Amino acid sequence: MLPNRPRYAARLNAFKLGLSAPTTADLLTRAAEAGLDAADLNYPDHFTGHTTRELGGLLADAGLTLNGLAMRYYTDPGFKLGAFTHPDPATRQAALDLTKRGLDALAEMGGGVMTLWLGQDGIDYAFQGDYRAMWDSTIACLDELCAHSPNLDIAIEYKPNEPRAFALMPDVATTLLAIRETGAENLGVTLDFAHVLYADEMPAHAAHLVARHSRLLGVHLNDGYGKRDDGLMVGTVHPIQTLELLVELTRIGYDGVIYFDTFPDQGGLDPVDEARTNIRLTDRLRTIAAELAENDALAAAIARQDAARSMAIVGEALYGA
Repeated sequence: MLPNRPRYAARLNAFKLGLSAPTTADLLTRAAEAGLDAADLNYPDHFTGHTTRELGGLLADAGLTLNGLAMRYYTDPGFKLGAFTHPDPATRQAALDLTKRGLDALAEMGGGVMTLWLGQDGIDYAFQGDYRAMWDSTIACLDELCAHSPNLDIAIEYKPNEPRAFALMPDVATTLLAIRETGAENLGVTLDFAHVLYADEMPAHAAHLVARHSRLLGVHLNDGYGKRDDGLMVGTVHPIQTLELLVELTRIGYDGVIYFDTFPDQGGLDPVDEARTNIRLTDRLRTIAAELAENDALAAAIARQDAARSMAIVGEALYGA
């Protein structure tokens, strides 16, 4: 095992593949079989029919640690026009109340971070949304949630679009602006590798900006072609960009959970084998990243912006002399 290796978690619903009417216990068991040692639960989806105590017992039985919860608003058709940006104040309040219940459940279970993916908060057409009102209501909701649970971390996971054509928080800069306006110490960012590519950003640069202006509270590793949220296995399309991100995580001292947000169900891969492959690839890339972070020749080449030399060093580390 790597020294100080972050715990590994994965998208729990990926483990549904090949099971008939799987329970949350089934998904946790398969996640543990894959070699994962942490789990994120979706709220309220994975809590249906279970108390927090029961879910804690299921995690313990599987030998998994709870990392945190992720809010899921898209399963409620009432939030199609938005959760925090919905034009109806009553619907916005319902989203707030649901999120507060999720935060309370997280606290009861001893988890550390609540992830907010606000994909339904955005627009599909010009002249559809009141941008000022949508922004103001989102900041007000974030303020209220951070004040509700000051001892828990709340992370915004940004994404350019989907399901809305344009998300209110589509990139790292907009997300950091919202966090700055909120000013809450327990608010930060979760970076999703495929989302960052999708936003035409360099993952290592995004991580640096988050660490510089806020707090990096979560990392979702996956890969893709930058045109959509492909959810492919780690390092299978962008190994060098993945490696650069891992070097940056080493430099900024990120020691949190690495979450594999990958989609084996899209191609019918065995989800246990797919998760094991993610772990093997990430362990290998993290070993190389730890070496490169201390490589003086690489640091000197980067300081000169000498791409030929830096790529030669990185290529040798990845592929051999």
